[in-house]
Amino acid sequence: MSQGHGFLYELRRRHVVRVAIAYAVAAWVLLQLASIVFPAFGAPEWVLKVIIALIALGFPIALILAWAFEVTPDGIRRTEPAHSPDARAPEQDHRVGRSLNTVVIAALALAVGVLLWRQFGPRMATDGSKVASQGDASPGKSIAVLPFESLSEDKANAYFTTGMQDEILTRLAGIRDLKVISRTSTAQYASHPTDLKTVGLQLGVAAVIEGTVQKAGDAVHINLQLIDTQTDGHLWAESYDRELKDIFAVERDVAEKVAGALKATLMPEEAARVASVPTQNAEAYDLYLRALAFSNHANDQYGLTPVLMPQAIDLLQQAIAKDPAFASASALLGRAHMYMYFFGPDRTEARLAAAKDAADRALSLQPELGEGHFALAFYWYWGFREYARAQAELDLARKTMPQSFDVEEISAAIARRQGKWEQTLKGLHRAQEFDPRNSSPSFEFGQTYAQLRRYAEADQAYARAAVLSADPALSQIRRAQNTVAWKGDIAPLRATLSALSPSSDAYRSSQPAFFDLAWYARDFAGAVRIAEASDKPNWLYSRGNSVLPRKLRLAWADTAIGDVAKANALYTEIHATYQAVVKERPADWDGHMALGLAAAGLGLKDEAIAEGRRAVELLPLTRDAFAGPEYLAYLAQLYLSVGENSQAMDMLQQLMSVPAGLSMSSALLELDPVWDPLRKDPRFETLVRQGENSAPHG
Repeated sequence: MSQGHGFLYELRRRHVVRVAIAYAVAAWVLLQLASIVFPAFGAPEWVLKVIIALIALGFPIALILAWAFEVTPDGIRRTEPAHSPDARAPEQDHRVGRSLNTVVIAALALAVGVLLWRQFGPRMATDGSKVASQGDASPGKSIAVLPFESLSEDKANAYFTTGMQDEILTRLAGIRDLKVISRTSTAQYASHPTDLKTVGLQLGVAAVIEGTVQKAGDAVHINLQLIDTQTDGHLWAESYDRELKDIFAVERDVAEKVAGALKATLMPEEAARVASVPTQNAEAYDLYLRALAFSNHANDQYGLTPVLMPQAIDLLQQAIAKDPAFASASALLGRAHMYMYFFGPDRTEARLAAAKDAADRALSLQPELGEGHFALAFYWYWGFREYARAQAELDLARKTMPQSFDVEEISAAIARRQGKWEQTLKGLHRAQEFDPRNSSPSFEFGQTYAQLRRYAEADQAYARAAVLSADPALSQIRRAQNTVAWKGDIAPLRATLSALSPSSDAYRSSQPAFFDLAWYARDFAGAVRIAEASDKPNWLYSRGNSVLPRKLRLAWADTAIGDVAKANALYTEIHATYQAVVKERPADWDGHMALGLAAAGLGLKDEAIAEGRRAVELLPLTRDAFAGPEYLAYLAQLYLSVGENSQAMDMLQQLMSVPAGLSMSSALLELDPVWDPLRKDPRFETLVRQGENSAPHG
């Protein structure tokens, strides 16, 4: 064969190069369009990944087809080699060549159009849009309130400085035409950062408020300035010397002046809220600000709720005693009681009633108070899993809290309980927009991905949460626990817990994690010491929010070291206690599960199974897709402890077939001593292997 009829000649004759160019350009255009269109329609991330994989797979196929076949006036036929008498010369393929040229040119033109749109389209859309959607604000109407600097000689007055920042931010956030970044995202910045442009980029805002606060007795001096993050130019500044009783006039004036400086529209009802005076009692307001400091800290690190929230509740009760008409204090009290109910954990009717009374009192005083509706949303969500009623209260809260990070995050959490996983992720993204430097959305992304057994993504989310958090211990612990469920590796958990200071709140709130570490390491004597050293009657578990008596785990550890008499005494005590609990609260799934597990420890098989099943009936997966799997895991353990291995296997198979990664994984099956009696069962070995090879649930 002559050189002219070599391989390069064949590539040109068969149009392989043109097909490759056309395919590459068209694929690039498709991916760019997908990256623009898919987010707009809320398409899940995996759709784009599938398209990328199909495009990559199709490229060699397209080249093979181009080499093997050709388009002729008589249709598609196999391409004959150049030396074949039936081969078509290149000049006979001008029509095909022109067609391919047209495809390439059209694809290139479309590519240029996509580039132009990505460069100028968003700007044109912003400039040309005359009507903003509800809650939207232009880039110039975006603001963050940076931490104020306390100039008070009395360091105990720091609560007042942070309270002023929070109250001014809250009033600004009620203006729908302003984009206001939530408190938690700004907490990591200095009062007067040197590089405001970087701060503006990180928070996505055009302006920030800086300030200093000095409090001496009832006298308050506040100095504030509104600064353009791009130019460092001052847009507005003011100094205030007031008595504490006149502080609301300062908050109102700041909100009005900032809205005016940023040319934000202030609707009549918003102006009324901005000008509102929550209490005429200066002492009550001071107590409220003190309580707010404790409440905010517990809200940011809910593992600290048992330590911090009781102090907030006491201060709020004092504030309400001084001013029974202080609606905002009652709303915050209702929310604080629900935190104690859920994270305290104090799952009692008395705590629920206290939360309801406080929220109802707030709304009787101010029927449209967003914080009051928000507190009621917690009541229906955490107290009863009444999702529709909770969402209805969140919708009412949004009317006066249009940019609340908390409202969006709780809405996403409710979707997660309902098993609406994609909606959950979208909701967390929305919450992140309101509070981009807040660790909580990243943490909840981690929890969600872990439940879906997307452990690698969960690891990244927990890591980001730890970086963003002022107190990263909880995120670090949860990341280490994720590694246990993912890889069966307890070393990161050991290292993370060892780094905690014994005097820290994080250490005191992490006793269940210390117990799990000892249990997984088969250090059962160590597990006994940890359970005996804790002073908490109940332990809250992160796998799905179950609350079981600490002594139940102590009994398990005593059984493991062979101290049967001590374990039986504990089981007997728990059994008697929880017989009374379920009689008083028959819908308490934690109570029924605790009673069932205690009965199993005492060998009361029929009662144990009945109570365990009742717990799962009260909180099935259809009612709570996030917490429900944890109770299936306890039921599997209960079946195993009374000799019903086959039913235990049925529970495990169900768990491994649904999103339940916080409670069950192949690594946990292999690691946890609970499942030792099943290790020689061929079905168990098959289940472990299937779990290792299965795709993540989504």
